[in-house]
Amino acid sequence: MTNYGKPVSADFTLSPMSDDFVRVILDTLDKTNTSKVWMETDDVSTVIRGKSVHVFDVTKAICVYAAQTGKHVSFQARYSLGCPGNEETEAFLSMDDKKEHTYTVEDEKIYAAAKFSLYPIGAADFTETILNQIEKMKTYVKVSRVPTATKLEGSLTAMFNGLEEVFDATVDAGADHVVMVVSVSMNSPSHQ
Repeated sequence: MTNYGKPVSADFTLSPMSDDFVRVILDTLDKTNTSKVWMETDDVSTVIRGKSVHVFDVTKAICVYAAQTGKHVSFQARYSLGCPGNEETEAFLSMDDKKEHTYTVEDEKIYAAAKFSLYPIGAADFTETILNQIEKMKTYVKVSRVPTATKLEGSLTAMFNGLEEVFDATVDAGADHVVMVVSVSMNSPSHQ
């Protein structure tokens, strides 16, 4: 697992498309083990910070648990490395690399559609870096281009496995600051 010596952040919003959206959000967060990340929620979003492995473990679990409700849910997140943060999040870098969440065969079948954009700021050849990572995502899910992002379709858990690998590989390729924007839709009535 990758430890960069500084925290990875995810600033995210979970949006259930149902009248009981508060219950869906609270139940989802209650099921998610967040002991290995720093977390703060305000009236706009939730931010988590820690090791890359734990930030992706938590956000993947949140999406899986929200999707298990059967409700149409969207998840928007901005992952970043290299943004200034607060010192209290540094303590979470000493956590071990063991992920806290496991998934069933049924969880592995949860379908999701997503769009993502990758910004390797400070990379010597950022275009090549982006194209290489889009190619890497093809080993996890179906990939297609749309005008403003890259579209992903397939298993939700496989999608998050790929997003984590792509983020880490982009950092390892030498970018000083990496930002990845992801918008995921689960249980959408548009999907047949």
